[in-house]
Amino acid sequence: DLMRAMTRTVRRAKLPLWYTEGFNPHPYMTFALPLSLGFTGEKETMDMRILDDNLSLSVIKEELNKCLPNGIEVFGVTEPKGKPGSIASAKFKMRLSCDEISTEELYSKLVETLNSDEILVDKKTKKGIKKIDIKEYFKDAKHYDTENDVVVRIVLPQGSTTNINPTLLVKALQEYYDIDVYYDITRVDAYDTEGRPFE
Repeated sequence: DLMRAMTRTVRRAKLPLWYTEGFNPHPYMTFALPLSLGFTGEKETMDMRILDDNLSLSVIKEELNKCLPNGIEVFGVTEPKGKPGSIASAKFKMRLSCDEISTEELYSKLVETLNSDEILVDKKTKKGIKKIDIKEYFKDAKHYDTENDVVVRIVLPQGSTTNINPTLLVKALQEYYDIDVYYDITRVDAYDTEGRPFE
């Protein structure tokens, strides 16, 4: 959906976008680390190739923002700096809630899960379903409870080598305690192998 929105935006902005060659030409646009379905992103990066070298970066930003739908905004346009393959991790903010138990109980179960010796969940891989221990990935999670939900902040491996989806923690809570946990997940930022914000 995001790719479709950006493709339409570029067309409406009448930017001289480069199209691939072949029987079915399509615009050259790629997202460095596509968002999982249902996630929100605060800082997403997209590559596109413009044919006019004289078109200023500020004009590209201005024209795109004129055509974007509400809720999506271009904050900056730059020459490419990093390659998508250099992305190694991402920061997430998770809001968890449950209708079956109170926020305090949910928080208690979250802490109990995070403090356990292992957190085993089924993860879908190219070779099928595999049970993995996600304990090591969530050991540095920052968490606290609010009036209406439980908030978790965590940096997880993301990219081509290792990719840990934050919903695995939700899955563990649901399986361990037989409860339905609702979540709202925002990806705040992405980092390269040196821990620097990806641009």
